[in-house]
Amino acid sequence: MARILVIGGTQLIGRALVEQLLARGDEVALMHRGHDTPFGDRVRSMRCDRNDIAAVQGALTGERFDVVYDNVYDWQRGTTPEQVLAAARATAPGLSRYVFTSSVAVYPTGGVYTEDSAMVAEDHPEVYSAQKANTERALFALGKSEGVPVSTLRPAFIYGPHNAFDREAFFFDRLRDGRPIIVPDDGQATMQWVSAHDVARAAILAATHDVAIGQAYNLGNMPPITQLDFVTLLARASGHALRVAHVPRALIQQMGGGLMQPPNYFGVYLDLPAITADSARVTEQLGLTLTPLEAGMRDTYAWYAQLPRVTRDYAWEDALLGRDGVEVVSHHG
Repeated sequence: MARILVIGGTQLIGRALVEQLLARGDEVALMHRGHDTPFGDRVRSMRCDRNDIAAVQGALTGERFDVVYDNVYDWQRGTTPEQVLAAARATAPGLSRYVFTSSVAVYPTGGVYTEDSAMVAEDHPEVYSAQKANTERALFALGKSEGVPVSTLRPAFIYGPHNAFDREAFFFDRLRDGRPIIVPDDGQATMQWVSAHDVARAAILAATHDVAIGQAYNLGNMPPITQLDFVTLLARASGHALRVAHVPRALIQQMGGGLMQPPNYFGVYLDLPAITADSARVTEQLGLTLTPLEAGMRDTYAWYAQLPRVTRDYAWEDALLGRDGVEVVSHHG
């Protein structure tokens, strides 16, 4: 039985990870800001803001863990390399692995990238990308200078039960409500996905294989999927008919459509220039085969369909769909 610290642990990746750790029989402590967890007395709860370096150092003084899984990013304030290093240094004595969840956003737009490809520059204008890349650099440097055994994960868009981002649920609700799905331009922009379950599996494997020390692992279904094929897949996975409206991005932007903030037109943050990453290393080194996207989304929809229905406000979409030249068509894939 391993002694585990999970920084976070109550939402998408962390929740899937903690469930797998508990199923293994590990002794799990969570460091988080919340007042409760979904796990009751099966875990030890350490209330602490991981961005508060002094508080983290104080909370971890005298603690000993075999493995630390660090998968928290503060979307409001950011999370800096210094804040991550504080936790890594505080838990370093006796540690067999520090597994940090990074992102494919460490790469520039384009690809296909392997884990050996160059990351974005230290002063990259996108704060999230820069902080993730710089944190990886700092952790791997710590590994070389002080022997802290570090592994990092670089997932693409993550889906699964308890997703706090309005991503797959955005589309599931529109499909259930018989709404047309807005597809930007021709729908041929691509993206990659990975299930939270697979990110958790990769994290555990990275902590239990010596080959993973000093390594990064891309996580994303290959080949990448186009936006049009993605919504077609979601319709199949949820068992609903699909109608789409191809709308020029210029018109969407003119009408105020947002990437991160409402009114969202294609989920939260999903209509970005593509970053494509090759995930072969996680299979070759750790033996992990990623869940096929449609199978994973089918399971996610089965979970989602049991929740209370959400009432959506479609007024903005109706205004967009009512513009001259915007046509709604049935789509079969």
